[in-house]
Amino acid sequence: MPKQLQNYIMKLRVIALLFFAALLFSGQQAVAQVKASDIEGVWLTGSGNGLVEIKRGSDGKYYGTLIAIKDPNNEDGTPKRDVENPDKSKRNQKLVGLKLLTGFVWDADDEEWDDGDIYDPENGKTYSCIIDFDDENNKNVLDVRGYVGFSWIGRTDTWTRSNKRSF
Repeated sequence: MPKQLQNYIMKLRVIALLFFAALLFSGQQAVAQVKASDIEGVWLTGSGNGLVEIKRGSDGKYYGTLIAIKDPNNEDGTPKRDVENPDKSKRNQKLVGLKLLTGFVWDADDEEWDDGDIYDPENGKTYSCIIDFDDENNKNVLDVRGYVGFSWIGRTDTWTRSNKRSF
C-alpha cells in the first residue's frame, strides 16, 4: 500500500475517533443536565393568571405556593378566598399563599418530579401530578400534568419560568 494512502487512512481514523469522542461527551452532558433543584423558582401558570413559587421542603420534597394572582381581590376589595375547598373550615383561606403543589419527589431515572399532588382552587379538587421539563435542554418550561388514576388520563398545563413575584 502506498505511503500516501496509509497517511490518508490514518487521518480518517483520527478524525472518526475525535468525532465519536465528541458525540460521547455531548451525550453525557445531555444526560446530566436536569437535576432535582432545577424546578425551584417562580413559575407563571398556563393561564397566565398565577405565579407559583416552587421550593424544596425540609423533608427533601418539593412544594409550590401561589404567591400572586392577576386579580387578587373581589369586587368589594376583599381578598379572594379558597371558596371551592371541599373542607368547609378552609374556605376562608386567601388564595394568595395557598400551597398548590405538595410532596413532589425527584425521579432521576425518568427526569421528572412525581408522587405529588396539585390542588386546583377553581374547582376545589386535588389531583395526582407529575412535573417535567417540556424540553430537557430548556429549563424554563414545565409540563405540569394533573390526573386521576393513570397519568395518561389527565390534563397538562405548561408553566414558564418567571423573574416576577407579582403582577
